[in-house]
Amino acid sequence: MFRQEAGSNASRWFVDSQRSSAVPRAPERRPAEEPNRRGRRGRRGGRGGEWRELSDPSDYVAVGPREPPLCFGLRSDLVGAVIGRGGSKVRDIQSITNTKIQITKGYPEAEVKIFGSKAMQTKAKAVIYNLVKRQEDNYHSESRIDTVAFQPSVESDIRKDNSIIEDQPLIDWDQIREDALKWEKEKWANLPPIKKNFYIESATTSSMSQVQIDNWRKENYNIMCDDLKDGEKRHIPNPTCKFEDAFQCYPEVMANIIKAGFQRPTPIQSQAWPIVLQGIDLIGVAQTGTGKTLSYLMPGFIHLDSQPVAKGKRNGPGMLVLTPTRELALQVEAECSKYSYKSLKSVCIYGGGDRDGQIQDLTKGVDIIIATPGRLNDLQMNNFVNLKSITYLVLDEADKMLDMGFEPQIMKILLDVRPDRQTIMTSATWPHTVRRLAQSYLKEPMIVYVGTLDLVAVNTVKQNIIVTTEEEKRSHIQSFLENMCPKDKVIVFVSRKAVADHLSSDLILRHISVESLHGNREQSDREKALENFKTGKVRILIATDLASRGLDVHDITHVYNYDFPRNIEEYVHRVGRTGRAGKTGVSITLITRNDWRVATELINILERANQNVPEDLVSMAERYKANKQKKEMEKKLGRPQGKPKKFYY
Repeated sequence: MFRQEAGSNASRWFVDSQRSSAVPRAPERRPAEEPNRRGRRGRRGGRGGEWRELSDPSDYVAVGPREPPLCFGLRSDLVGAVIGRGGSKVRDIQSITNTKIQITKGYPEAEVKIFGSKAMQTKAKAVIYNLVKRQEDNYHSESRIDTVAFQPSVESDIRKDNSIIEDQPLIDWDQIREDALKWEKEKWANLPPIKKNFYIESATTSSMSQVQIDNWRKENYNIMCDDLKDGEKRHIPNPTCKFEDAFQCYPEVMANIIKAGFQRPTPIQSQAWPIVLQGIDLIGVAQTGTGKTLSYLMPGFIHLDSQPVAKGKRNGPGMLVLTPTRELALQVEAECSKYSYKSLKSVCIYGGGDRDGQIQDLTKGVDIIIATPGRLNDLQMNNFVNLKSITYLVLDEADKMLDMGFEPQIMKILLDVRPDRQTIMTSATWPHTVRRLAQSYLKEPMIVYVGTLDLVAVNTVKQNIIVTTEEEKRSHIQSFLENMCPKDKVIVFVSRKAVADHLSSDLILRHISVESLHGNREQSDREKALENFKTGKVRILIATDLASRGLDVHDITHVYNYDFPRNIEEYVHRVGRTGRAGKTGVSITLITRNDWRVATELINILERANQNVPEDLVSMAERYKANKQKKEMEKKLGRPQGKPKKFYY
């Protein structure tokens, strides 16, 4: 809408709106010898008006006697406030005042010229003055308006040395920090008391010798524990080898466990429960399908029921579980309902669901919120949920939440959660981003990890790798699906939503019953597809990485990686969809030349899980390494890399 004047070092805009019909537009002057030339005297049509570049600003003619333009200086960073989005504000000023306005951008200030009658020039300047003052008020400027505003001049050329700009005051960061601490203290004043320690160690657990403890941890997937507190380290609690050792004082919890038919705790549950029940912040790192959900839910129930303030007087929920996906949120909510304790009410908050219904559930009163960060932040910002009553916080699958870009929403949510809460973080991997998040939001935590902090796939899954081409992938999967046994159940992972739709449509045309699951499907369709897959109505589910975590279907026999995931961590999560709850499974992965950059990492994963490494995969890794070294050498020698570029003259 603004066009820069050619042949000028400064940026200059001339504004001419059709709406300002009271101000006639001077005819455009075009030299006779250049009848068709466009440039600084060109014309551009546009919605709501025409913007012309004229040979002379005096071409603007105002109503009444011709007056010299009113000129003044305007600080460059305030030009946008006068022009407005798409020139809307400056057009309004011209329409109201019957003037024409020319702005020549410069540094540190721009030059403003107003053409028209004297009275209208003064009026237009006053309007601009008010716009600038309002802009400065918005930024809480402490400097006087005359330090940034206008330098009147009757000359057409305003020199920079005529401007008067005072030094801005220095920011007092110490005062800002002091005010922030004062505000934080006032915000969390008068909080109700909180209780965290509910653990009573059983005689069996306390009598374990260090040798017995070490042997138990080694035999149970080499569980490792550490205290991340600075200074003197605390004693790591002994593992609870039986359910009674952890919940002997909580008969209702024991009744739910017996009803579920569990034989003994999983390794991470055995080591996590004594830590969490003592009120210590915990980081739990373990592969998918190892029982992390119950490792924080059971102590959470006890925490909520045992607070000094009764449920009805807390003015809000006491437990919050943040999850990365809708599917995982719904699954955690189902676990809450399955192991209900003391009539605790839970609600699931997620995007794509009935927002009004979720708000109504919150207003009725709940004890536990299971939510995805996006929808919860939406309700939080609109004051539909009170998070100041939260005393027990869970960040479930933290690495996935960070990978999906939820960190800003998590930060906003936790601003309203009391700082003396108990926090549990679970993750399947331990990258730098998760460590940074843990350092920011957990206080003196302990960490429990099953196996190793290095990435490794579950050893209950046989991993088969097929090196192939893109053209042959379709025939590979069709052959596999046509030869499935009647009891087999498989998830086929693809890289993109479009691939999921195309592949499922192709299989349906071949009379193979399938369901698809990806982010573009309606929530009701996603839930129906997942339900059909869980119940066995459909035995083939084609999904994106949306289903790589939180999908707890115990009878999945195969995972088929039609497309290799974008990183090796997602490969591990995909493989973890089978071989769960003590069962074994099979994963089949198609890998092509496009995936050769991950070949070395994939070999490491296979070797750690004692899997067979195909020779074709080793050759692919070697070729990629050689190609990488070649490119690095060419870069050092300054030679052009890849194919020569073509130049056209």
